Amino acid sequence: MNSQQAKFILQGYRPNGADAGDATFCQALEYARNDPALREWFAREQAFDSSVAAKLNGVSAPAGLREAILAGVRVTAAEVPQRLWWQKPVWLAVAASVAVIFSVTAALWPRSSLAVETLTELALLDTKHTWNHHGGHGETAGVLQAALSQPSSHVGELPPVDFDGLRKTGCRTLSFKGRDVLEVCFNRNGIWYHCYIAQRADFPALAAAAAPVFVQQGELSGMSWADAAHLYVVVSGAGRAALEKLI
Repeated sequence: MNSQQAKFILQGYRPNGADAGDATFCQALEYARNDPALREWFAREQAFDSSVAAKLNGVSAPAGLREAILAGVRVTAAEVPQRLWWQKPVWLAVAASVAVIFSVTAALWPRSSLAVETLTELALLDTKHTWNHHGGHGETAGVLQAALSQPSSHVGELPPVDFDGLRKTGCRTLSFKGRDVLEVCFNRNGIWYHCYIAQRADFPALAAAAAPVFVQQGELSGMSWADAAHLYVVVSGAGRAALEKLI
């Protein structure tokens, strides 16, 4: 087992300790005890999960939801003489409960993002929760990815960014303060980087420094800079030294 495998398993560990005796998690837990970086990540994830669970526990399902679901099942029961296991009332009620939980979670997530005031904060938060999702497809994005991936290239000397072209050819798009921010991921020397690009005209209130500014947040490092037309943030889990090599 390596760190990535242990992290994948521990993502399913419940914060209330109910899985402590589950053999599925034992090896991953032991690995985390001996890996300081993984141990720190696991502590942060457990704190985050506990916070979400506490908020969910404080949310009540709409009055009469269970009765309405079961009533609907009873109405249709006569039409189907034999139901599969997943069509039985108890499982339909469970599915409805899961749907409510996911709806509440989705509602809570944007509220937690309201505290994000800068593009760098957005980039760090988004990378934390989408680390294994590497965006950027299509010809325009491919050209930029190829340029960024070259070990000899410098991010400050790249060709002008075709923002509309990136948006149209399948590059991942985020919404920040009602405006589009594009993400293009690239791999250089075996290290993945998440590059976020925004138009300066869309964010006139955000401070923009031409020289790179570095930020560290837990395992993630961020580097932001700007040119005449765009704001940029690159995030990596490989540390500041890796980001400095891009300059």
